[in-house]
Amino acid sequence: MSSLFDEPAADGGTVDPGAPLAVRMRPRSLDEVVGQGHLLGPRAPLRRLVEADEPMSLVLYGPPGTGKTTLAHVVSLATRRQFVQLSALDSGVKEVRAVIAGAKRELTYAGRRTVLFIDEVHRFSRTQQDSLLSAVEDRIVSLVAATTENPFFSVVGPLLSRSLVLPLQPLDDGDVRTVLHRALTSDRGLAGAVTLTAEAEEHLVRIAGGDARKALTALESGAGAARAAGGDVLDLATLETAVAQAAVRYDRSGDQHYDVASALIKSIRGSDVDAALHYLARMVEAGEDPRFIARRLVVSASEDVGMADPTALQTAVAAADAVAFIGMPEGHFPLAQAVVHLATAPKSHAVTVAIGESVADVRAGRAGPVPPGLRDAHYAGAKRLGHGGSYVYPHDHPDGVVPQQYPPDALVGRDYYRPTGRGAEATIGPRLARLRAILRRGR
Repeated sequence: MSSLFDEPAADGGTVDPGAPLAVRMRPRSLDEVVGQGHLLGPRAPLRRLVEADEPMSLVLYGPPGTGKTTLAHVVSLATRRQFVQLSALDSGVKEVRAVIAGAKRELTYAGRRTVLFIDEVHRFSRTQQDSLLSAVEDRIVSLVAATTENPFFSVVGPLLSRSLVLPLQPLDDGDVRTVLHRALTSDRGLAGAVTLTAEAEEHLVRIAGGDARKALTALESGAGAARAAGGDVLDLATLETAVAQAAVRYDRSGDQHYDVASALIKSIRGSDVDAALHYLARMVEAGEDPRFIARRLVVSASEDVGMADPTALQTAVAAADAVAFIGMPEGHFPLAQAVVHLATAPKSHAVTVAIGESVADVRAGRAGPVPPGLRDAHYAGAKRLGHGGSYVYPHDHPDGVVPQQYPPDALVGRDYYRPTGRGAEATIGPRLARLRAILRRGR
């Protein structure tokens, strides 16, 4: 399904007073956008593209509430292009082709280009994404695609090669405060009808977690509750009632969202299960997004436990799936189970070190050609190129391992993974030494 907006007035046009606060406060120019300075600074790429009114196709990649839809609207307003929005949830190839046909007519008869905004583009199939290629290539549309998933895994290569990938960052606390203050005073927002106490503001910033839309939605709910009670001051108690989240007061040293998350992970890494459960409880009671907690636990399972207990990652992923399936408050049970498992598991960061050193070598240019025996030999002419001819099939050997070169020449003998003697790695280490001895025999 698409939604087509008429060309906005130079000042952004009128705003429906009945629209949600987050919609009414949507920026109408680049200068109104809060955060994302790496994209919108004086010489930043997006600002240069918009101000020069250059043809563009963008993939905006970032978590919810960071301004992906907002930036698409701003691009349309700043360049005075027609704006068309499609959602990958309920649009297919038919809808894409219809929009492209309309964009062709608009360009041919009115001389006006079209910004096509596709939300959650990672949900498009390869065929649906491929249907955009010719229109993007011929600049019939300026594609702005938004995704919360890594586009290098979720967007097809040909579309990526025709687009500028721009990562968006979560707003920091100062950015969220700016958004809230603007909404409180702006004629498009609450127009001074409600004021916010310091405690209520702190709670809004905390529960927003860098998501401007979440902050504005909670503010709108709290302001409505305050006015319904005949008041013009939104205090903490009214806000708590309106958003149904208790405000957990952190200690006087001023712990905030990221401090408590850091303490949780460091307690797990340090094997203090009781401290880890305490910080988990603080996060849950403060109204942290359980998906944020689950994501941190999945990272910790690989980063801090790794192969010392390979089942830790399975538990963390299962907890994340369980939270998504059952929601809160019951979701805190699988989260707690994962915390206990990770905190009490043997620890190893050997996997973290291994991938870090491997990536560093690649970035330093230590790569080289794939050995001929490992190259793909399943296409016509591959054998004439010598691909796969020297490959020895390990399953034909009684031990399943044969002396054979797998890395490029520049990396022969380079050991990335160095298991510890803790947990399951105590048995992996000796086996790995034997495998390397066989693989490198004669070299």
